[in-house]
Amino acid sequence: MEKAKETGTDQELMRSMKVSKAVAAMAIPSVISSLVTVVYNMADTFFVGQTGDPLQVAAVSLTNPIFILFMAVANMFGMGGSAVASMALGEQNQKRMKQVSTFITYASLAVGILFALVLVGFMQPILSIFGANEETYALARGYVFHISYGAPFVIWSAAASFVVRAEGASKEAMIGSMIGTIVNIILDPIMINGLHMGAAGAAIATTIGNILASLYYAWYFIKKSKCFSIHPGYFKYKDKILTTVCSSGFPTAIFSVLMSVSTIVLNQILVVYGNAPVAAIGIVFKANMFITFLQMGLANGVQPLLGYNYGAGNIKRFRAVESYTKKCCLIVGILSTVLYFVFRTQIIKLFVSDPEVVNYGVTMLIAYMISGPVIGVLFVNMNCMQSVGRALSATILSVLRQGVLLIPLLYLLNAVARIHGVIYGQALTDYIAVILSTIIWKQYQNSITKEKDSVK
Repeated sequence: MEKAKETGTDQELMRSMKVSKAVAAMAIPSVISSLVTVVYNMADTFFVGQTGDPLQVAAVSLTNPIFILFMAVANMFGMGGSAVASMALGEQNQKRMKQVSTFITYASLAVGILFALVLVGFMQPILSIFGANEETYALARGYVFHISYGAPFVIWSAAASFVVRAEGASKEAMIGSMIGTIVNIILDPIMINGLHMGAAGAAIATTIGNILASLYYAWYFIKKSKCFSIHPGYFKYKDKILTTVCSSGFPTAIFSVLMSVSTIVLNQILVVYGNAPVAAIGIVFKANMFITFLQMGLANGVQPLLGYNYGAGNIKRFRAVESYTKKCCLIVGILSTVLYFVFRTQIIKLFVSDPEVVNYGVTMLIAYMISGPVIGVLFVNMNCMQSVGRALSATILSVLRQGVLLIPLLYLLNAVARIHGVIYGQALTDYIAVILSTIIWKQYQNSITKEKDSVK
């Protein structure tokens, strides 16, 4: 079957363009998408915080794991579907592309409906596991109820944004993401404060934003896309569509699942000390996403550049891209961490004014910022591993960072130093993961050099 040909621009970008320019061209759109995600996640917490009720903020914080689980499924379908669709595009196999987009659509909607039924049917035990108590249960229940019927749209709109990019329609994918974000930001103050619906209003705003984003993607697939479709006639899960999509997206999905589990564990530990620490950690988690996602966007953006040059045998350019990206991550990480440190109190007060929550939040934010300057190195190392076919190692590092290392460490630190120790769990785990990834990647670098030398 005829393969898709590279354009002259693509060849220049991948092969010969100055490394700094090539990295910028690849990374900037990825960084923008990451920041849109950050703003979207911050919006609910910010506007709920304007109610002045720390219990409302705590309720939203307790429900963070649910949204993370939605994103785990969306990322599995979206990133897996994008990978399969990209290969089909290169093979000029439009039928398979239509099958993939249709599968992603109906699989996302089906899993979303299943999530909704489980959340509504087992809401009380689920919220109890998440750490809800007598003071926060009713508020959390209102949020979960309204976010539950939005689950199909939350999952599909996020998954669709990845699949659309596989067609080269990055602008359209950004528009879809922006629709959900802008609508959410507009409706949040109306629902939360204007209509006095609190946390429940935040969930309604999020759901409406995702419904409109889903309608946009439906329009794109039906009317604008030349390669994709959502016609039921193309729905197929055989011929390795189900297995290939899910296996390709599994590393990202397992990372999100473990993030949800570790968040639940953290909430369960903190709620023993009161609702104020739970509210504070929810704010810190969202605020810290800015530092983390900036560097993650840089690292994820250059992965195609790394993969291309490794495949082409241009190890010198591969290492130049790696080195330059790590320098960018370090600079961005240091600057953003310093900025957060200087304005730490103002950042927390931006979300909530309660003195107790602010005090906890400032302390927690400092603890989480400790790994801010170096976390990008971990992401670059992991993407380098994936680019040279060592995806298993990257997956193991993700599992270690968010699960195997972090969760036992949280319990250990709580036993040794109580809440003052718990808040340093993520930063400590991050440093361990950075060191391990550097050691592992150094070994891979040596083996890659030997492989290429033997070929010569």
